[in-house]
Amino acid sequence: MPKLGMEPIRRDALVKATISEIGRAGSLDVTVAQIARRAGMSSGLAHHYFGGKDQIFIAAMRHILGIYGAQVRGALAVAKGPRARLEAIIRASFEAGNFRSEVISAWMNFYVQAQTSDGAKRLLHVYQARLRSNLMHDLRPLVGASAPMLADNIAALIDGLYIRHALRGAEPDGKAASERVLDYLETMLSEGKKT
Repeated sequence: MPKLGMEPIRRDALVKATISEIGRAGSLDVTVAQIARRAGMSSGLAHHYFGGKDQIFIAAMRHILGIYGAQVRGALAVAKGPRARLEAIIRASFEAGNFRSEVISAWMNFYVQAQTSDGAKRLLHVYQARLRSNLMHDLRPLVGASAPMLADNIAALIDGLYIRHALRGAEPDGKAASERVLDYLETMLSEGKKT
């Protein structure tokens, strides 16, 4: 008989083990058995809680997105004005908890998984729509009708910097990455003021 109250603890352990194993392998080429072993349980329990490898990977990305979302909400709560809110979103995207090797590997594999998994595709769409909406909300008062294009460019730059760090294999530098996006934002806002 399963121990009462253990399911959330075991699910959390499996999610964290999934992120670690993807980071170790650098790909989705990990087995449920490897994930379960890292979490200190049997692969049978992992299958019991998630049903399969795809569901475990999606749960891991939900976990990553949950942390990211909480950091963005916290940063936005203290930011004053549209410009400060944009900076808060950008900095949260490269915060140390979000921009570390194993999380970057999970993101890269999530993009690939979204090509073939409806669940991953839906989750990626939700993330992209929220990021775009948050950016556009604070870009509109600053750049008006250019907000959608600029929001798409900032989102693409954020994703692109994740991809570059994944391909380089270098230690992620969140401060340098956020400064790069902030420099782009500053350039675009300055050009908008000139027109």
